[in-house]
Amino acid sequence: MVDTKVPRLFLLGDTKKTHVAEAINEFTSFANGKAQINATCDIDNCKELTLNQCDYAVVFGGDGSIISAARTLSRNDIPVIGVNLGKLGFLAEFSINELKDSFHNIASHKLQIEKRMMLNCEIFCISSGKDKFNSTAINDIYITAGPPFRMIELKISVDGQPLAGCVSDGLIISTPTGSTAYNLSAGGPILSQDIQAIVITPICPHSLSFRPIVINAQSNLEVFGLKVNDGTTVSIDGQISCKLSMNDVVKIKKEKNNFLIVNNQLRTRWDTLAAKLGWAEKPKYKKPEN
Repeated sequence: MVDTKVPRLFLLGDTKKTHVAEAINEFTSFANGKAQINATCDIDNCKELTLNQCDYAVVFGGDGSIISAARTLSRNDIPVIGVNLGKLGFLAEFSINELKDSFHNIASHKLQIEKRMMLNCEIFCISSGKDKFNSTAINDIYITAGPPFRMIELKISVDGQPLAGCVSDGLIISTPTGSTAYNLSAGGPILSQDIQAIVITPICPHSLSFRPIVINAQSNLEVFGLKVNDGTTVSIDGQISCKLSMNDVVKIKKEKNNFLIVNNQLRTRWDTLAAKLGWAEKPKYKKPEN
């Protein structure tokens, strides 16, 4: 990152949404004279930006907006400042007011930047001997049965060694960042964001004994479809998908680049976990009547 007198920013968001456009305009007025705003554009167009001309990307929206932008920004090591205008905002750690209050840290390049691991997903067609899909995942890579919604059978191997067969509605391969997303809903564990690990979680397995497992992030996974449906798909962060056929193998490994996200120093990661998801919340006892 280049240290300049004022930070160079890209502002990203779905400007078709009125509240997002208003928030971007409000911040632009606030940052006038305090930062160099090199571009303001929609999330879908961030690939067209000259990313080496900015120090930070400020993304206005929810976690989906951040994840969508991060797949491009991570290739250029651009730290993301997430401003929550969505529902949950687990990755979007700042409100507009908190961003303004923290602006002196942005201006002095004293922000706390956390490196988050990502996954690379490649789908290889055995019959043609060619790749048919490749993408980076911030949260997770998951395989879903799809129509006609019969259970599918998958075979999982780790570093060339058979791990398990899985008869289920699908499978989730998650990063620590994604451990609080689909993985958590499917009964998987919450991982601390700073560890290097991969979670494998079955979706409604036809077994009482197949439980989620955490493996080393340096592992190479392969998932083979032994029995799939016409609509079986591989999805990346719930945003990109590709059909999975019986002649395909899904290859998953740790992505070489990291997703850089700016932490809100006004709260800890544990505060965020408790505030956003209600984690470890005490029981709500009924007050005794007088």
